Amino acid sequence: MTKNALIAPMQAPIQYVSGWTTDTPPEPIYTPIENSCRVAQVETQTFEVASPLFWTPCEDDVIADQFYYNTADEQIYPVPPPAPAPEVQIPNS
Repeated sequence: MTKNALIAPMQAPIQYVSGWTTDTPPEPIYTPIENSCRVAQVETQTFEVASPLFWTPCEDDVIADQFYYNTADEQIYPVPPPAPAPEVQIPNS
């Protein structure tokens, strides 16, 4: 059965954790994904939505908030995985 992704263009751009600061404790560095919009929901049956929301067909493996819609090529891609968090050294007491 074909799935459809509900796209929320007002929730753009999507960001992901691309690295960590050298602060103590480390803070995440968020990088925006160019031309990206949120995949807010994935359903087999569509329903009426208010503009600017819209539906677009998608693959069966698409999961809301783990994928994004690219407005430049009108394709859906997975959000990059977050950069691994650095190990925080806890001083001995």
